[in-house]
Amino acid sequence: MNNQPNSRRTFLKTAATGSLAVLGMPTIIPAHAFGANDRIRVAVIGVNGRGTDHIAGFSKLTNVEVVTLCDVDKVILAKRADEFEKKYNRKVQMEQDLRKVYDDKNIDAVSIATPNHWHSLAAIWACQAGKDVYVEKPGSHNLYEGRKMVEAAKKYNRIVQHGVQLRSSTAIQEAIKHLRDGLIGKVYMARGLVYKWRPDIGNQGNSTAPDTLNWDLWQGPAEAREFSKNYVHYNWHWFWNYGNGDIGNQGIHETDLCMWGLDVGLPEEISSAGGKFLWNDCKETPETLTSVYKYPKEGKVIQFEVRPWMTNKEDGVEIGNIFYGDKGYMVINGYNDYKTFLGREREPGPSGKAGGDHYLNFIEAVRARDKSRLNGPVETAHLSSGIAHLGNIAYRLGRTLKFDPKKEVFISDAEANAMLSRKYRAPYTVPQQV
Repeated sequence: MNNQPNSRRTFLKTAATGSLAVLGMPTIIPAHAFGANDRIRVAVIGVNGRGTDHIAGFSKLTNVEVVTLCDVDKVILAKRADEFEKKYNRKVQMEQDLRKVYDDKNIDAVSIATPNHWHSLAAIWACQAGKDVYVEKPGSHNLYEGRKMVEAAKKYNRIVQHGVQLRSSTAIQEAIKHLRDGLIGKVYMARGLVYKWRPDIGNQGNSTAPDTLNWDLWQGPAEAREFSKNYVHYNWHWFWNYGNGDIGNQGIHETDLCMWGLDVGLPEEISSAGGKFLWNDCKETPETLTSVYKYPKEGKVIQFEVRPWMTNKEDGVEIGNIFYGDKGYMVINGYNDYKTFLGREREPGPSGKAGGDHYLNFIEAVRARDKSRLNGPVETAHLSSGIAHLGNIAYRLGRTLKFDPKKEVFISDAEANAMLSRKYRAPYTVPQQV
């Protein structure tokens, strides 16, 4: 990667350079001060699952062009490129290594839909390479790297959006305003619900990685392990080395909304209990998890439930949130539907159902070079992911934990603090100084 400014942006006067951790890749800050009619060129990194929605979401926007698809699996990559050509009647560039995407100075923004353990490092590298970033939830695999992602976005003046679509839902924005305006009174508790159908995954053991998969690059920052079909391409969610269980998967939408609705940051006290009660498979993360996050100084609490199989709904909700106040409660079903119930008789109050376009919100902020326009800014990515990590740590240690939300460390607890980060595998290292 060289130090030359973006040739497509001839008006660029200067570029700041530096070293990208370990790899020796320079930092480029092209400022992206281009007009509203200039085309924004996007690369999608990770195209097996959520990445397919990223491709469609950006491709439908005016003056936005998906120019590159990147995936460590050549089979998946070729399939998506073929689908892209048939749907949009043009070819798209293919890359297996995201570092080559960052080398391309004609790419303005990257959209990251890799497994969790890659999210923060991919975003940090993108910021250092002068790219704006849309990153899937959770924004981080652990608390430490989430904070480093925030620092990178600030240092390199990048627009970084967290992929929690409900932040752009006009109905949910309206619901939050009702909470702020006191519709249900003093809001003291938020409940997050994740009741998803998660079956037995068995145990396929270790085997040789396919020649078409770059297994080293797939593992990236994680501890090196032998290849297993248990991990690729979805069930990595249920292994601590790569995923964070369902509270760190589907649950990030709901942890984010719990914190947004209560208007809180990270908690001071965390307890979690759960386990595997259904399947004798090779999952490491709990099937069922109950976490409680306390805010004693603010008189607030978050309750979070993960259930994997047969279960009741709560006021019709399987995936969503419930907020409790001293004058009523609010039910949010999914990403764009809310209802309120007021008083002791639970009289129906205001309700709404409407979506939004989270990709468009990101692009509008990129065009304006204005982070304040983001509905899901990088700080929310760190917090909503971070609270899930804290709950998982409490579960894994089997005890209630005390936490300092300002210093972002557990209080007098070396064992818990050791779990706030991980041992990174060179050259895929999240740097201490971004």
